[in-house]
Amino acid sequence: MKIILLLIVLFISLYTDLKSRKILNIVTLPTILFGIVYNIYNMGMEGFLFGGKGFLVGIGLLLIPYLLGGMGAGDVKLMTAIGTLMGVNFVFYSFIYTALIGGAIAIVLIIKQRGCINSMKSFFYSVIFLRSNLGSILIPKEKHSSISFPYGIAIVLGTLCTLVWGGF
Repeated sequence: MKIILLLIVLFISLYTDLKSRKILNIVTLPTILFGIVYNIYNMGMEGFLFGGKGFLVGIGLLLIPYLLGGMGAGDVKLMTAIGTLMGVNFVFYSFIYTALIGGAIAIVLIIKQRGCINSMKSFFYSVIFLRSNLGSILIPKEKHSSISFPYGIAIVLGTLCTLVWGGF
C-alpha cells in the first residue's frame, strides 16, 4: 500500500514539476499525514517514531539547500513525505541517489551551456594575470545566467533507484 502511494505521489510530483516547476502541497502534505497515520496504525508507537524520524531526516536533508536558495520548498516537502512514508534508511538512500543523479544532471547542463569552458577560461586568465585589471580588459564581461532544472526529476529518479536497488 505504501509503495503504491509512493509511486503515485512521485509520478504526480514529476509531472507537475516538469509542467509548472511546482510540487504541489495538495500532494505532499496529505502524504505526510497519511505516512504518520499509516505507520501508527500498523506499528503503534513504534510506527509514530518510524514516521517521525523519517519526517525529520527527510526535512533535514534538504533544508539547508532550500534556505540557501538552491531548491524550492516543494522539493523539501516531497523528500519529507518520502521519509514519513518509508522511514529513515529509505529516505537517506533516496537522498544519496538523488544527489548523485542531480549532480550528473547539473554537470550535463553546465557542459551543454558551455559554462564549464567559460569558468575554466576565467580561472586561467585570473591565474595568469594574478587577478589584475589586465585580465578584465582582455576578457569581456559576460552575463552569467544561473542554470536550474526541476529537482523533482532527481528526487523521483533517486527514490525509484532506492525502490529497485535498495541501499548500498
